[in-house]
Amino acid sequence: MTAKECIMGRRSIRKFTEQPVSKEILSQIVETASFAPSWKNTQVTRYIAVTGELKDRMANECTSIFPLNAERINSAPMVVAVTVVTGRCGYERDGSFSTVKGDGWQMFDAGIASEAFCLAAYEQGLGTVILGLFDVDKTAELLQVPEGQELVALIPIGYPDEAPVAPKRKTVEDLLSYR
Repeated sequence: MTAKECIMGRRSIRKFTEQPVSKEILSQIVETASFAPSWKNTQVTRYIAVTGELKDRMANECTSIFPLNAERINSAPMVVAVTVVTGRCGYERDGSFSTVKGDGWQMFDAGIASEAFCLAAYEQGLGTVILGLFDVDKTAELLQVPEGQELVALIPIGYPDEAPVAPKRKTVEDLLSYR
């Protein structure tokens, strides 16, 4: 599969089969995603794989902000919580910010790593969807996210039980300008 085929073929999957995701395949996906670029190679993105009762609790207790996400979590055999190590991205060694983005750069790195994770999963025949609407504090508490890390997103992952078509895309003329 070429990079173009992977990027153009991957879709957000919201319905999954019951087939579990093996630890071996998940490790391969994380290894691939670890090559995503990051601020000064800080590699701040971390992953927490969640299954079973804890995943069910996340779906039932942490999604009232957007109840459809409970269905997405319940449908998947696994959810991967994406966290970042705080206080590294966008900083200089003396603790000052390198850019006007302040600590916001860590979200950029988490986004790059999350997309790399999803593309690597797609290459393995798995589907994913990145969720941002959930009770972050309650979820972080349930997952016992380590001190010094911030929960960024949830990614349900599993074997797709749907094959959505690509939504309409903006044209290159809409997206690209020259000065």
